[in-house]
Amino acid sequence: MVDVTSPLHSLTFQSKLLEGPITPVTRSNLFDLQQQADSFRVYTHRGETSMKRILAAAGVAVLLFSAGLAQSSKPASDAPNTDMSSPDMGDMHDMPGMTNEGSAHAMHSMEGHHLDMGPHMKMTSLRTAQPGDQEKADQIVLAARKCANKYQDYKVALADGYKIFLPDLPQKQYHFTNYFYGFEAARHFNPEHPTSLLYEKHGDSYKLIGVMYTAPKRSSEDDLNARIPMSIAQWHAHVNMCIAPDDKKSEMWGAHAKFGLQGSIATQEECDAAGGRFMPQIFGWMVHVYPSEQKAEDIWSVERQHGGGL
Repeated sequence: MVDVTSPLHSLTFQSKLLEGPITPVTRSNLFDLQQQADSFRVYTHRGETSMKRILAAAGVAVLLFSAGLAQSSKPASDAPNTDMSSPDMGDMHDMPGMTNEGSAHAMHSMEGHHLDMGPHMKMTSLRTAQPGDQEKADQIVLAARKCANKYQDYKVALADGYKIFLPDLPQKQYHFTNYFYGFEAARHFNPEHPTSLLYEKHGDSYKLIGVMYTAPKRSSEDDLNARIPMSIAQWHAHVNMCIAPDDKKSEMWGAHAKFGLQGSIATQEECDAAGGRFMPQIFGWMVHVYPSEQKAEDIWSVERQHGGGL
C-alpha cells in the first residue's frame, strides 16, 4: 500500500492503493483520478469517506492554491480589491500573468460593450439548422431552468459551492462560479452543471437572471456545436489582449487606450514592441442562457450577454 496525498496543506486526507508510487493530487491528474475513484479507499480525520467527494474538494483547493501562487509572485497594485480565485471555466484559470488588476480590467472592459469589440471579440457564426437541433436546445433550456429555479436564492448557490467572481468590482451581471463544474466542463458538457450562475445585484441581495456554460479554448466549432447547437446559440471568446507593462498601466483605460480589451494593440508583434504581455485568448468559450425568458431570441440573447460582461 502507498499513500496518495495532496500537496496542499489545507487538505488532510489520505487514500490507500494496493500498489503504485505516491501520487499527488494536482490539477493535471484530478480527472484521471476521478475516473478511478472506486479503486481508492479514502481516510480523513473523520474516518473513511468517498474518493469522489474528496476529489471534488481537491479540485477547488488545487485551483485556489494555483491562483494563490500566481498572486504571491506579483507586486501589489492599486487595483480594486478583487477575488482572483478564478475558476477553470474551460481554461478560464489558464491566464499566465493575469493578476487581480488584469482580471478586473478584462471584466470592466467587457462591461457595457455589445458586439462592437473589433479584434478583441471572437464569435461563432450561426449554422443552418439540422434535424434535432431545436429539441436538443429545448432540453438544455429545461436543464438551465431547473438550475435557475434551484438557485433563486443566491445563498443556496453559495452553499452549493458557487463563488462570486470579482465581487468588489461593480458589474451588471455577477458570475457565481462553481470551480469544480468548470473543471467538469473542460472534459464534457453537462447542462445541469452550468459553470456560472448570473445574478444582478439589488442592494445587499442578488437576483438570478441566467446561467453560463463554458468550453475549453482548444474547442473546435464542431466541438462547440456538439454541446449546444450553433443554429440556436452563438459562443463567444475574448481574444488578442495585450497586458500593459507596469509603467504603462494607465494606457489600459480611456478613449485612446493602447492595452487591454479596449486597446488598439491586437497582435503579438505590436504587444511585444510595446513591452506588454500578449494573451491570444483569455478564458475559454462561453455562452449565456436566460431560461426565465419565453422567446428563443431572448433566451439565447447575444446582445444581452455582451452587455453584461463575460
